[in-house]
Amino acid sequence: MNDSNGGNTTTSYPYTGIRLLASVSSFVLLAFFNLVINYTILSVEKLRNQARFVLIFHLLFSGLVYFGMSSIFYLQSYLAWQVPKGFCFALITGLMTSASSILLTLTFMALDRYCAICFPLKYSSLSQGYQPWITGLLAWILALPIPLWLVLKENKNFCDLAAKPKGGEVVKILLVTCCSLLILFTYVQIFREGRRLGVLNRRNRIGTRTISMHGLQLAVYILPNFVNFIIYTLSSKNQDLFKGINYTFFSFAQCISPVIYGLRKEELCEQLHLKFPCMVNNLKAFLEWTASTKKHCFRQQEYSQPQNGSSV
Repeated sequence: MNDSNGGNTTTSYPYTGIRLLASVSSFVLLAFFNLVINYTILSVEKLRNQARFVLIFHLLFSGLVYFGMSSIFYLQSYLAWQVPKGFCFALITGLMTSASSILLTLTFMALDRYCAICFPLKYSSLSQGYQPWITGLLAWILALPIPLWLVLKENKNFCDLAAKPKGGEVVKILLVTCCSLLILFTYVQIFREGRRLGVLNRRNRIGTRTISMHGLQLAVYILPNFVNFIIYTLSSKNQDLFKGINYTFFSFAQCISPVIYGLRKEELCEQLHLKFPCMVNNLKAFLEWTASTKKHCFRQQEYSQPQNGSSV
């Protein structure tokens, strides 16, 4: 369905509803995790002063903004709304900026772990106080120029799925490639340092599983961007369908980031148990499977329970 008014066109596509449903569902899930995890990080001083938790805060917030913007974008496209050009400019800029911020934050998180493991003395002096928050802000600052340039150079409305800025896909794939190579370099160095120190071996299942799950999380974020290039070779009808499926996979894959980067952290999990005991207890089996968190997350609950055959 096509409607036009004054040069502004909004098009509804058969599979836009798939993207809309995926965006709204992901937004709701990330809103919950933002409320729980980010509130805990902000309310506990020892968490909000550590770079790794500050970067988790920024990652979840960037994801929330992205899927919030995506929900609005696909809703107006699905309903074929007539929206002002200025609104489209702000919407597309925010959408592209938040998407880039997610990737840059993941890159900073990899660099943070690389510095912490390979340069522990220098890292301890640079990762405290306000500096981690400046790093998160830097991700947004670096993510903004490219969307602004792409949108400003095209003097037309971009709220149509078929009218995205020219050159956007090329710039996106270059950014994804550069960040992917940098992340790969950091994890290779972390793996080599871990092997050198003897902390990554067959017996250390937790460390090996952590790297594997981080790699899986990064893969489900990065690979869909490359899959889109393959999809362009398909027919127009199949292209829309597979793009919708690819976007749905990408969206729900992002919803596991709070578990991979947040709930598996022992310090954060312990604080979550204090503030949200019911939620953490319901996730107990899953958290014990992903990492050895039982000792830290559930120790208060276990200490309060009597042992068999003992008296309280």
